[in-house]
Amino acid sequence: MLDQDEQDYFKRADEMLELNQFNNDEERTLFLSNIYREADGKELKLANSQSCSRLMERLILLSTPEQLKTLFGKFSGHFMNLVQHRFASHCCEALFIHSAPIVTLELTAPLEQQTEEPNKDGMYVSMENLFLYTLNELEGSIGFLMTDQFASHTLRILLLVLSGHAFPKTTVTTLLKSKRKENIGIAGVEENVAGSGIEKRAVPESFHLALGKIISDIASGLDTTNIRVLATHPIGNPVLQLLLELDLSRPSTPGFKGGSTILRTLIPDDPPLEGTESSLFVNGLMYDAIGSRLLESIVKYAPGKTFKVIYKTQFKERMGSLARNETAGFVVARVLERLSKNDLAVAAAMILPQVDSLVQRSRTTVIKTLINRCAIRGLDTSSLAEALKAAYGTNEVDRIHRLLNLDSGKSDAITDSSRSEIKSMEKRSSNLHGSLLAQAMLAVPGPLSELILESLLALSAPTLLQLAEDTPSCHVLQLSLTCPNSDKQFRRKVVQRFFGYIGRLAIDTCGSHLVDAFWPATKGLAFLRERIAEELLQNETSLRDTLVGRAVWRNWMMDLYKRRKVDWIIRAKAEDNTEVTMRKQPLKVSSSTSGKTAIELAREKFAASKTKKAKATGPNDISPHQSDLSNRRKGSTQGPQ
Repeated sequence: MLDQDEQDYFKRADEMLELNQFNNDEERTLFLSNIYREADGKELKLANSQSCSRLMERLILLSTPEQLKTLFGKFSGHFMNLVQHRFASHCCEALFIHSAPIVTLELTAPLEQQTEEPNKDGMYVSMENLFLYTLNELEGSIGFLMTDQFASHTLRILLLVLSGHAFPKTTVTTLLKSKRKENIGIAGVEENVAGSGIEKRAVPESFHLALGKIISDIASGLDTTNIRVLATHPIGNPVLQLLLELDLSRPSTPGFKGGSTILRTLIPDDPPLEGTESSLFVNGLMYDAIGSRLLESIVKYAPGKTFKVIYKTQFKERMGSLARNETAGFVVARVLERLSKNDLAVAAAMILPQVDSLVQRSRTTVIKTLINRCAIRGLDTSSLAEALKAAYGTNEVDRIHRLLNLDSGKSDAITDSSRSEIKSMEKRSSNLHGSLLAQAMLAVPGPLSELILESLLALSAPTLLQLAEDTPSCHVLQLSLTCPNSDKQFRRKVVQRFFGYIGRLAIDTCGSHLVDAFWPATKGLAFLRERIAEELLQNETSLRDTLVGRAVWRNWMMDLYKRRKVDWIIRAKAEDNTEVTMRKQPLKVSSSTSGKTAIELAREKFAASKTKKAKATGPNDISPHQSDLSNRRKGSTQGPQ
């Protein structure tokens, strides 16, 4: 344990790092070196300390590859205890995440790394070997760690590092991290981890072999009964789910009969026909709140042969009734994503009678997925549009109110605070699901998008303003103004109803995004675009006083509009013409212009044309306008004679 003086010192250091009020990077680097010097030999105490473990996480965020390797060496031999500790496990997670990009870096340039990064003993130790040493330390205890409250999260991070998969933000916040995990950060420093995007990371072959060994050890060490217990275990299920996804998505997996060891252990019957034990197990997962998540992974990643049998025995005849179930509906949505065109048409016919019941229960996930898949497969959506119209009502105003769950009036006072909070959470969830459904309908040409567009046109200006200042509803408005299914007449009518409120929306967190969407929405409607710019100019002071207002001012190029309105109009037309050209003919971007936006390319084109005109006239040539201006000046200087 740290003594009181050490705790006070490291607490002050943590506060200084969190505020990040250093004059420059060199000063912060020197401060970090001093902290490492004071923490030498005390790394384990810091990681296990409730008050100082946050400092260790912030140190990892700013550490160099050499410092991360040093921490690996300090933790080596103690990882088994650290990953199971309430506070030290978070330090291990941060260490694994920020060390993963170094493995890829060393893999692409191993020779340079060997000559530049020797350790204190003069020997080069790669990050790959440090990870493998950690695996050797945890070997034999993976099955136990899968159900540990704290180690399970660290184990999931380690599995992703070995697989080379990216760390998507959605995955990091749901599948990998606990909902109660504190977000440790540094002011002014954005946590940008390489490999946190969509693309996979390059990892050495030893990592693939290690991951395969872990999967085979779990499948051979656990029989069917034990591994099915993990399927419904609240802590073990996420780890098993990730292992199954990694197993089935491995390139070396030849199929269900090949290397899919975990799936074969879960479902030993090949194929899982109706009446078998495997069929009963799948049916039980469907209605379990925890096990259904594993079934979603099985449906998504299972080989085609296995999926077809599961669909035929468990889903095909029950798609309508399963879609109504609160838990099984999410599995049905996954099933719809893998159906062929003919099977999707059959499933849609069974789900259509349940649309009204789904709408009443605010379970729109299945409907949204069905709309997306019908659009992708090219199925007719007119019958689905009629079912939604009957469910939400034929009146346009009431339809959009019910879809987006808008308040028709002030809610009654609720004395119980907890009850009020629960109702507020339910309303936000309903708003979000309704907004996602409306956006899915807008993306499909035909009667589905017409239902939303007609409803928006029927709304009054105050109601549209309410939509614009609500986050989920504002996304619907933005998409309706920018999607290809809305015509110029619709955009003109909707934009005009916001006149007089542009300044108010520009300084609103949600409304500012709608004002930005007005720019592409007013393409071909120059008079509307200038009217919006005039309102923004009238509210210049309030816009410059807020962060979102300054962003709107910059996106609308209001400085140019204020000083040179003619140039602003020319630039706006140039951008519109560039967008038309890009739609008609794919833009071939060279290596010198790669990564540039359409606006930047339009600005370069305008500058080039201006330069070309200047060269054509010549430096000594005088245009008629300049000649006339020169004569006026001469006349004014000579005076009357």
